[in-house]
Amino acid sequence: MSDTIAGHYRQVEALTDNRIKARDISSVLSTVRACTLCENLALGPKPILQLNPKAKILIAGQAPGRKTHHKGIAFDDPSGDRLRDWMGIDRDVFYNDSVIAILPMAFCYPGTGKSGDLPPPTRCADHWRQQLLSLLPNIELTLVIGQYALDWHLGDKQRRTLTETVSHWQDDWPERLPMPHPSPRNNRWLKNNPWFSRDVLPQLKKQVASLI
Repeated sequence: MSDTIAGHYRQVEALTDNRIKARDISSVLSTVRACTLCENLALGPKPILQLNPKAKILIAGQAPGRKTHHKGIAFDDPSGDRLRDWMGIDRDVFYNDSVIAILPMAFCYPGTGKSGDLPPPTRCADHWRQQLLSLLPNIELTLVIGQYALDWHLGDKQRRTLTETVSHWQDDWPERLPMPHPSPRNNRWLKNNPWFSRDVLPQLKKQVASLI
């Protein structure tokens, strides 16, 4: 077989493989969005995520808030505005699933408790997370946001407190970055830890720019 013909067959095989993967992703996403594992939630199940095997950046967050539940768009709130500012990107890039994947620890709004939103139900991650992460072979940077995501992605590698874990951000850099939640509720943390904005965010913006 000539090199030209062999090259043609390789192109056809690659195209077919990509079409199969695209169909598989579409099927999985349809299944996830129809998930009723958490049908007992106060506002009912409404999985919100962003997934594409081409994505190079993964945002591993907590769970959608009430506003996100009603809008159906991840991080379409002040927390998202701050996160995009931290990353140095605009909404068009942020919501481009071929660049950024968004997989919270739970895909549905968990409801409200006495001190804020309830924790992400663990059954969501137990059932879906590993399967969905396996569909993201091109991730080069994972932003691990908040305690529940840190527990899952860092496990025993965490330090005594969230602040200590984030302060050792270079341990897995640039493949993974532990972060505080960008919520306005963390304004005091950011004020008390100016090194995060001074030392970490410039490196984050530089790395994100290189990947997009």
